Amino acid sequence: MKEKVLVIGAARSGVAVSKLLSLHDYEVTITDMAEIKDKEELIASGMHVFECGHPDHLRNKEWAFVVKNPGIKYTVPFVKYFVDENIPIFTEVEIGYRFAKKFHYGAVTGTNGKTTITTLLYEMLKSNGKAIVAGNIGFPLSELALQHEQEEKDVALELSNFQLLGIDTFAPEVSVVCNLAPDHLDYMPSLDSYYASKMRIYENCKENDWFLRNVDDETVMQYAKNIPCRCIDYSFTRQDVDLYRKDKAVWLWDIPLFNESDVKIVGDYNLMNAMVAGCMAYKLGVSPENIAHTLQNFHGVEHRLEYVGEKDGVRFYNDSKATNTHAVQAALNSFEKNIILLAGGHDKGIPFDELSVFDKKIKCCISFGETKEKFKDIFTNTITTETMKEALKEAIQIAQSGDVVLLSPACSSFDQYKNYEVRGETFKEFVKEYFREGEL
Repeated sequence: MKEKVLVIGAARSGVAVSKLLSLHDYEVTITDMAEIKDKEELIASGMHVFECGHPDHLRNKEWAFVVKNPGIKYTVPFVKYFVDENIPIFTEVEIGYRFAKKFHYGAVTGTNGKTTITTLLYEMLKSNGKAIVAGNIGFPLSELALQHEQEEKDVALELSNFQLLGIDTFAPEVSVVCNLAPDHLDYMPSLDSYYASKMRIYENCKENDWFLRNVDDETVMQYAKNIPCRCIDYSFTRQDVDLYRKDKAVWLWDIPLFNESDVKIVGDYNLMNAMVAGCMAYKLGVSPENIAHTLQNFHGVEHRLEYVGEKDGVRFYNDSKATNTHAVQAALNSFEKNIILLAGGHDKGIPFDELSVFDKKIKCCISFGETKEKFKDIFTNTITTETMKEALKEAIQIAQSGDVVLLSPACSSFDQYKNYEVRGETFKEFVKEYFREGEL
């Protein structure tokens, strides 16, 4: 008799994991609160499909396990039923890992920088000719398992703590928690639980696997304990570690990986990201020559301190991916002064107090969205608006030659936009309209 599995959430990852499980002879039921666009295809393949709500009869103990969309909270009553009944709840990453036995993983998590590291790692792995990128960027791992299950692949995998909450056997060959800072307090019950969830990335690793540990980050050092695999300690300032800077180059033990001048993306934090990506790539079989070549031709990640353009001496930057204060600090450290900061969005329960140290750099903070009022106590000069477009209009009015207009929201986008990508694209469209028309 086939084992029965329930999939909650029919977004791209949910559909992919349903198909993968069905292929491996599970009896799959998939349910979603919204309409399911792939409904007919899924039914035709033998699945049970329920849309526009979760029927009560699905609350039963017959499921071998449940696969949940990472964005759905465990406290949602329908999900909490399975938590209370001790039925295993996984995310699709765990399922993809179980079936793609020939994949080799470089797994990246942390609060900030993980997309840049993962993208860089992917670009470096491409030099070996068998790279794919998955997780928070790229494709759902289960979708790639469907396509390449029998192939050997190097996977650059970006993981959120939401995804890591739902693993059981997942064990990457190389992994990193690049940094830790307060985030997702609207989802997690506590800051401690958020930090601890990140450390699940290495909990199943074997003794011959590798974990990169950031000794410069006090919180990482506090939480990165009982590591079951080999550890590579790294630092931006120290040389008494495994991965370090010396003589304008980056070294792993006595091996030079690349020169600092090879890194074309700006900011110390991006040099740190390059160090991590380069080390991970090297441990996955990429030569220092190919690591350096990749860095020389890499010009950044969209929506992360992305240069949009300049008009009348005013530069415009899209940093929509900065959804917490730690990311905003990294962006603000990239400029000397005269910053017109556009900030605000969905309230994640994170205080903004630590941004106050940048007050002298901030010509004006123009805030918008749910959190617009919260920036008044942080910066001396503030303007509040309802929308990002209104904030940009205000910025254009006060901007002078030499100023920087920086969208770095410190908040998620969900009060007004589907995700940070849509917010960033919309911002760029507004800026380009201003460049064309001379007004907005």
